[in-house]
Amino acid sequence: MADSDLAGLRERAANGDRDAIDQLVELAGERGDLAELRQLAEDGNADAAAQLVELASELGDMNELRRLADRGDRDAADQLVELAAERADVGELRRLADGGNRAAADVLAELTEEETEEE
Repeated sequence: MADSDLAGLRERAANGDRDAIDQLVELAGERGDLAELRQLAEDGNADAAAQLVELASELGDMNELRRLADRGDRDAADQLVELAAERADVGELRRLADGGNRAAADVLAELTEEETEEE
């Protein structure tokens, strides 16, 4: 899509055109445009928020997932726990567990138990 077409689509979206918003979300997801998805999500678009979590997960972008999880996005928190578990990131799991994330606490306990068994 040409820049001028994208600018027109953004203008239509800014004026409340639902079809334009949906197209922007789809295009941003296809292009891997975290910034565009972030803006649409911050404007209240749930589809953009879901796409942002999905893309950040695919990219392994812990910073974006952390930002979203810290703002209360449960899906982002779940993905962050999963990614931290895959990476055995005890520090991130501990941070999440300390913040009340039960799944992170459970994974942290499992990792700690495995370390104890290996010793």
